[in-house]
Amino acid sequence: MNQPTLNYVSCPGASALAPTWSDSSRKQQVQALPSGLHRMAYWEWNNTGNPAHPHVIVCAHGLSRQGRDFDVLAAELSRFARVICPDVVGRGESDWLQDPMAYQVPLYAADMLALLAQLHHQAPIQILDWVGTSMGGLIGMGLAGQPGLPLPVPVRRLVLNDVGPVIEWGSLVRIGSYLGKSLHFPNFETAAAAMRLISTEFGPHSDQQWADFSRAMVKPDPSGGVVLHYDPRIAAPMAHMTQELAQAGEAMLWQLYDQIQARVLLVRGAQSDLLSRATAQAMAQRGPKAYCTELEGVGHAPTLIAPGQVALLRKFLQGEQADIELPLTMSLAEQAYKDAE
Repeated sequence: MNQPTLNYVSCPGASALAPTWSDSSRKQQVQALPSGLHRMAYWEWNNTGNPAHPHVIVCAHGLSRQGRDFDVLAAELSRFARVICPDVVGRGESDWLQDPMAYQVPLYAADMLALLAQLHHQAPIQILDWVGTSMGGLIGMGLAGQPGLPLPVPVRRLVLNDVGPVIEWGSLVRIGSYLGKSLHFPNFETAAAAMRLISTEFGPHSDQQWADFSRAMVKPDPSGGVVLHYDPRIAAPMAHMTQELAQAGEAMLWQLYDQIQARVLLVRGAQSDLLSRATAQAMAQRGPKAYCTELEGVGHAPTLIAPGQVALLRKFLQGEQADIELPLTMSLAEQAYKDAE
């Protein structure tokens, strides 16, 4: 499998901290940054043979995840596009923030605008697509649903992976119960097992798939053992969230969704506790009228590792024709089928 390159973009708007697991060199780099600046890391995949390929696909991860989540998908999509997988600030190889309350979607979206501007400066973008899992989908909605943003080109196709304008409160409570807690483990195997225990809704994975999916989730702890990659303080904004505030935000999210001009594929885990079937049905009927594919045997959120899941997104993002036939549902067998088309 081809491998990605690690890159950075400087983003204004919030000051940086070095991750607690940083070595002395990393700490010095962060300390040298001007106030009000932080760096976002991103992984670039490109197997097209053209380093300036004009088709760019950004893959944005979920709340506590990082850009290497998309290794399997990115390796496939990079055969026909530059694939960019950011580590959202506070995660992976990106800087942490001095102010934990800055860990919110508006800042993340601003960072993505800085990223796209840098990519466009490197090589003009002619086609821009977005794949967003959970939080990454909310960021994508923010970028695609606000007219007048300084995007290099409008988002052409948008994949929303198990997320929409209405986020079920029970799911937020579940996520809040573990986010930012129990970050230290004696070794990688223990950490991977703990993450698997709280990620049963991701669907079935082989032991090797789970190990590969988990490897970038931990960093060596200078005091021994390993720690999860992210700043535990990303949970701070959620600690202030109430059910009333969440419901109040729905109107704004629906407004963003209704203004999206991109063609939208909504991938829903059939057992999702975050994206209800009623919300998915509403998304198919209003705004960009998303095409929805429901994945049986999966909850929140599909990992986009299974061959059938990868083939579904490839078909949506690579196809040029106006009408692409996509399945309404995919069984576990169809998701696992290596020659799925």
